[in-house]
Formats: sequence, structure tokens, C-alpha cells
Amino acid sequence: MEKIRKGDEVVVITGKDKGRRGTVVRRVDADHLIVEGVNRVKKHVRPNPMKGVAGGIVDKDMPIHISNVALFNPATGKADRVGIKVLEDGRKVRVFKSNGELVNA
Repeated sequence: MEKIRKGDEVVVITGKDKGRRGTVVRRVDADHLIVEGVNRVKKHVRPNPMKGVAGGIVDKDMPIHISNVALFNPATGKADRVGIKVLEDGRKVRVFKSNGELVNA
């Protein structure tokens, strides 16, 4: 089970964007994800008339390693670690480590 999923609100805990919050747009692979507004770079794009792409310099969100982000806990207002708990009926759910509450997602 993945501890951080698409649509989760995360906080960057290390790196040039430390302290920034954003939502996970997608998972690139098992260890990298793209967070909205985080690790943004300027990319030079060549024009492609077949695809209707005008050339120029565009801002693009690049992947960030999953170890550099933590899930945002709305109850505490801070970043928090995530654990996995098995319920009585056998379902696995994500819980915050600090207060044991379920992750809403």
C-alpha cells in the first residue's frame, strides 16, 4: 500500500522548496512524484506545428523524491508521517503517526 497517493496534500521537508505545500498531481514511479507548484523549472520548448505547440520558455513541475515530502495533517497543521493499520474487517487504512487519526483521501 502506498503511503502517499495522487491527490494528497503534502509538505516539502527538505530541499530548495522546503516548507511549500501542494497536491500530488501524479506518481512517476515508486520513488518519485510530481507535486503542483514544487520543484518548478524553466524549460525551453521547441515549436511543433503538428501538435499545435508554440515554442518558448515554459514553467514545468519536475519530479521530487518521495522521501523529501511528508503528508500534511490538517488537525495539527504540520507535516506528519504515515503508518498503515489493519482494521477488524481486514481492510488496510492509512493513519497519521502523531495522533492515530485516519487519512482522508
